[in-house]
Amino acid sequence: MSISLRLAGALLITSALTAPELALAQSQTDASPAPTPPTGEDVAEPQPETDIPNEPGPDQAAQEETEVSVPGGAGAIIVTGRRDRNVARSSDQVVSVLGTAEIARTGEGNIAGALSRVTGLSVVGNGFVYVRGLGDRYSLALLNGSPLPSPEPLKRVVPLDLFPTGVVSSSLVQKSYSANYPGEFGGGVINLTTKTTPDEPFLSIGFGVSGDTETTFNLGYTYYGSKTDWLGYDNGSRDAPPALQNYFDSGLLIGTDPVDSTAIARELVNFRNGVVQRDYSTMPNFSGSLSAGKTFALGSVDLGVIAAAGYSNKWLTKDIVQQASQSADLSSLEKDFRSVNTDQRILVNGLFGLGLEFGDNKLRWTNVYIHDTVKKASLALGQKPAQNGGTDFLQQRTAFYERQLIDTQLTGEFRIAQDVTAELRGTYANTKRKAPGELTFEYVRTNSAADPFGAFFVNRLNNGNGGNGGITFSDLNEDLWAGGADVTWRVMPPLAFTAGGAYSKTDRFSSRRDFLILAPNTFQGSTQAVSAIGLLRPDLLLGPNIVDAVGIGLIETDPGTPAFDAGLEIKAGYLKGNWAIGDISIDAGVRYEDATLTTSPVQVFTSVPPSVPPTSQQNAYWLPAATVTWDIGGGRQVRLNASKTIARPQFRELIAQPYYDPDSNRPYRGNPLLVDSHLYNAEARFEWYFAPEQRVSLAGFYKKIDNPIEAFVTGIDLLTSYANAPSASLYGAEFELVKYTPLSGLGGGFFAPRRLVGIVNYTYTQSELSVGANDSVAVFGAASTIATDYFRDGSPLTGQSDHIVNLQLGLENEDRLSQQTLLLSYASDRVVSRGLNGSPPQPDVIESPGLQLDFVWREGFSLLGAELEAKFEARNIFGRGHREFQRAGENQIEINTYDVGTTLAASVGLKF
Repeated sequence: MSISLRLAGALLITSALTAPELALAQSQTDASPAPTPPTGEDVAEPQPETDIPNEPGPDQAAQEETEVSVPGGAGAIIVTGRRDRNVARSSDQVVSVLGTAEIARTGEGNIAGALSRVTGLSVVGNGFVYVRGLGDRYSLALLNGSPLPSPEPLKRVVPLDLFPTGVVSSSLVQKSYSANYPGEFGGGVINLTTKTTPDEPFLSIGFGVSGDTETTFNLGYTYYGSKTDWLGYDNGSRDAPPALQNYFDSGLLIGTDPVDSTAIARELVNFRNGVVQRDYSTMPNFSGSLSAGKTFALGSVDLGVIAAAGYSNKWLTKDIVQQASQSADLSSLEKDFRSVNTDQRILVNGLFGLGLEFGDNKLRWTNVYIHDTVKKASLALGQKPAQNGGTDFLQQRTAFYERQLIDTQLTGEFRIAQDVTAELRGTYANTKRKAPGELTFEYVRTNSAADPFGAFFVNRLNNGNGGNGGITFSDLNEDLWAGGADVTWRVMPPLAFTAGGAYSKTDRFSSRRDFLILAPNTFQGSTQAVSAIGLLRPDLLLGPNIVDAVGIGLIETDPGTPAFDAGLEIKAGYLKGNWAIGDISIDAGVRYEDATLTTSPVQVFTSVPPSVPPTSQQNAYWLPAATVTWDIGGGRQVRLNASKTIARPQFRELIAQPYYDPDSNRPYRGNPLLVDSHLYNAEARFEWYFAPEQRVSLAGFYKKIDNPIEAFVTGIDLLTSYANAPSASLYGAEFELVKYTPLSGLGGGFFAPRRLVGIVNYTYTQSELSVGANDSVAVFGAASTIATDYFRDGSPLTGQSDHIVNLQLGLENEDRLSQQTLLLSYASDRVVSRGLNGSPPQPDVIESPGLQLDFVWREGFSLLGAELEAKFEARNIFGRGHREFQRAGENQIEINTYDVGTTLAASVGLKF
C-alpha cells in the first residue's frame, strides 16, 4: 500500500522534455530576457484566476511544477508564477507526464500501478509495462535520464513495481522516438525522475495499513526461514552450508568426480527451510515512510539536501488452478492441480540527494536504494491423469527471492555562453537477485489397495517415480556504468542544434545450481520400516541420520550451463536540431549506435566443459527520427513522426540454460541464435488544448518489425524458448480527453469550491505475425528450421490487448486537499504464452485482465500547525480475478487462474 507524501515548495524543472532544442528559460526574478520559445511551446494568455483550473490538482502538492530529466537535457524550463503551462503541449515529441499530483490522485503504491493509467500502457506480471501492446522488451526504462540494470534473470528491463511512488516525483512516457534516446526503443521510453531538493524545509511522516478479502485474516502458508525475514533480509541461515560451499569451490562434478554427495545432502534441509506451516489468520499489510529536505544558502550558492526512507510488508495468498494439456483440442489433461501460494513481500527503499546551484549552473548527486524480497510458501494438490490415473500428488515449495538495486548518479547542467548550454551525467548502478535454497518436494498417494501405503502421501526420492525432491541456488549480479554529454547551441531564437554522446557498459554474472535429491533403489521398500520413512515430512526425511543410513545423495541437473557471463557495451553519438518556421516546428536528428552483446558460459567444472557455445554480436546502426508539429491555432496542433529503432535479445534469451519462473509456473530456455529486431515507426496525432491543463487528442500509429523475438512452446513439459519470427506489424489508434468542470454553478455550500475531474483514454491495437511457408528460423539444437513449425501466420504479438480503457472520474476541492476519485480500467484478452505448435496446433494461452474499479479518497487537514493527509482506498471493488486459460471449441483449461480479493487501505501522512 502506498503512502502519499507531498513535497513542500515548488520543484525546479532541471531538464526539459525535449531539452536539446530549448534554451534555458529564466525566472521572473532574473533581469535577463528569456529566449523565444519554439512554436508549439507558447503559454496561454493570462486569464482571471477564477477561470484557471488548478494545475494539476487543488492541493499544495499539485501546485508544484513537474520535473523531468532526460538524456540531452541541457537546459531547463522554469515556470515561476504561472501554472497554466502544459509540458505535453510544448514538447516536440508525443509525451505523457505524470507529475506528483497525478501520481497521488491514482493512490498507487508503486510507479508501475500509476503508469497503468496512462494512455496505451498496461502492466503485465510483476511490474513490466507494455506500451501500445508491445512487450517489455520493447519498453525502455530510465532513471533521471540514465539506464537501469535489471534484477530479473529473464529480463534486461527493470520491473517498475520496484519503485515506490514516494521516491518518484514524476514519470515521462515518450512514444515517439527522438535521437537523444537510446536506440532500443519500440513502444516507448519510460523515464522516472526522483525527487529533488526543495525550496522550503520539510519533514514528512507516513503510515498505512491494508488488507484484501482473499488474504487478510484468512488461511495462508508460511515457513520459519530466519529471524530477520520480516526485514526482507536473510541472516545467513540460507547460505550454502559448508559441505556444499566446498563443493562449489572445488570445481568437481557429482557423478563424474569423486564427490561425497551424501555429506552435502545431510546439511541441506532443516526445520527452518523445509516445513510449510499454516497461518490461520494472515496479518494485515502495513507500511511506513519518512522524508525530509532543506536548502541552505551558502553565499551565492544554494545547497539542497533531501532524504527519504520507506518500508512495507505485504501478504498475498493465491488459490490457483493449474492445468496442462498436450492435445490440440485440450480433451486430455497432463496436469490438474490446485495450488495455494502465500507470498510475503517486503520492500525497503531509500533516497538521498544533494543539489548545488550557482548562477545558471546546477549539480545534482542522487542515490537510490531499493531492496525487494518475496518469501514464498506453497502447497499444491492434484493429479497427472494422462500418466498416473488416480494417483494424487502433493507438491511443496519454499523460496526466498531477494532483489536489490543501488543507483548513484551525478549530473551537471552548465551555461557555457549566452546561447550555449551543456549537460554532463554519469551513473553507476548495481542489481542483485539471490534465491538461496529454493526447495521443492513431491509426495505421492497411489490410492491403490495393493499398496500398503496407498492411503498415505509418500516420498521415496526416486526422481518422480514415487516422489522427488530438489534444491536450487540462484545468484545474479549486474553492474552498469553509463555516462553522457550533450551540448546545445541556440543559433537564433527559432533554431537550435544539439550534439551528444553516450556510453554504457553492462556486465552480468548469473548462476543457477540445481540439484535433484536422490535415494538409492533400496529405498523403494526392501522392508516395511524403510518404506515408512517416506511418510516423514521433508526436514525429518532428510535428517542427517536418515540421509546417512539410506545413502541419499545428489545429482546436479544442469552440468552444461550452470553459470554464465554476459555483457552489453554501447557507444553512441547523435546530432539533432529544432527549427521553428512560422507555425511549424521541425525536430529531426540521427543517432549512431555501436553495440557489442556477448554471452559466455562459465566453465564451472574442471572435467566438464560448457555444453553451449558463447555468443558475440556486434552491430552498428544509423537511427534517424523526425517529428513535425504544426500549430494550427486555437490551441490545436498536429504532429507527424517517423523513425527507425531496434530491439536486442535479452541476456537470458541467448543462453540455452534452463530456468523455472515461479510467477508464470513455466520452464524457460534461451536460444543463442537470436538476432536484433528492426522497427520502423510512424505516427500522426491531433491535439487540442482547449483550456489550461485540459485537452483532447486523437492519434494513429503503425510499426513494422523485422525479425521480432517471440516465444514458442515445445516439449512434454511445455518448455518456453525464443526465436526470431520473420516479421510482424502493429497498428492502432489512441484517444484521450482531460476535462475539468467547475461546480460553483450548482450553488454554494458543498459544491462552490469543487470541480468535476474527468480523464478518459482508449487505445485500440492490432498486431500480427507474418510467417510464410518458405520462411525459416534459427533455433539452437532443434532439428527444424521451418518457421511455421514455431509460429503461426496472423497470430498477435504476445502481451497485446485489442482494447485498453482508463477512466478517472472524481471531485476535488480547489481551495484545499479534498479528492474523491473513481478509477476504472479495462484491458481485453491478450496472449501471454504460445500453445504447442503441432499439427493441428494448440490454442495460445490467453490472459483476461477484464474490468477493474478502484476508489481513492484523499483529504487534507491542519493539525497543530502541521499538514495532515488521510487517504482511503478500495481496490478491485468488483473482485475481478486473474485468469489465464486455453480454449479450443467447448474445451477450456485453466493455466494460471485464481481469485483476487477487494483491497481496503487506509493511510495517514503528516508534513511539518
